[in-house]
Amino acid sequence: MKVFVTGGSGYIGRAVIVELVRQGHTVEALARNEKSAKAVTEAGAAAVHGGLSDVDVLNHAAARAEAVIHLAQASTAEEDLAAATAMQDGVGAGTYVHTGGSWVYGDTDGLRDETAPWNPPAVVAWRKAVEDAVLARAAGGGRPVVVQPGLLYGGDNRLIDVFFVQPGKETGAVPYIGDGANRWALIHIDDLAPLYVAALSAKAGSVYLGVGDEHPTAKEVAEAAARGAGLDGKTVSITLEQARTAMGPIAEAFALDQQLTSAKAQRELGWAPRHHNPLAVFEQG
Repeated sequence: MKVFVTGGSGYIGRAVIVELVRQGHTVEALARNEKSAKAVTEAGAAAVHGGLSDVDVLNHAAARAEAVIHLAQASTAEEDLAAATAMQDGVGAGTYVHTGGSWVYGDTDGLRDETAPWNPPAVVAWRKAVEDAVLARAAGGGRPVVVQPGLLYGGDNRLIDVFFVQPGKETGAVPYIGDGANRWALIHIDDLAPLYVAALSAKAGSVYLGVGDEHPTAKEVAEAAARGAGLDGKTVSITLEQARTAMGPIAEAFALDQQLTSAKAQRELGWAPRHHNPLAVFEQG
């Protein structure tokens, strides 16, 4: 299958391109500059020059493809929806896989699935209107699918590394918010990439959480990351207000208490996470 990918030079994107190629697909990937073009080419894709706001480029690339996987992070809801619309128009009846996120469910009060009500922190509240519009295209013959990844770990480990591990290296103790008892719904990058590829065969209108089976507490992650960073497990509690000052609005998302299941994806797509010990990965550094 010929697949067009946005965000291919990013953390998730490179892993998805490699997995697509490994499974025999041909990939074109959006590249906003020469650095991005080099990254997607090295991963195994042909570069399509342009940015997420270049809707004509997106539309034409999607029209050449049999499926689209949209991974790029838009700067606004309007930009994301415009890009999604252009690509859905282009790919027509081909599968369009859109990236959401697990944070939209807010605090889950126990183990929940895709039927949980949305209660998003402000930083991701904009996703609702976009995902509703994307999924509505199923009624007109489109094949939209939404994948909602959990908090990623493994590989570059971008968010956790930037907001927790690197500050910990500078201060000598990895921070966690409050008492750190809130649980994180994690997914290893090497498990998430195959989920995106599996989603190409999903039924129109499907939504899938991409999370692992373990839900360690934020404090447990901080302690493991501190060991991996050579800090002898040293951690420090910070208040939510301190976290907001240091991290911005994303602090609200890191403070969520979430237990989520990917049983639907496992049942319908034949996919299953293979990494079951996230704390050991953090301890490796």
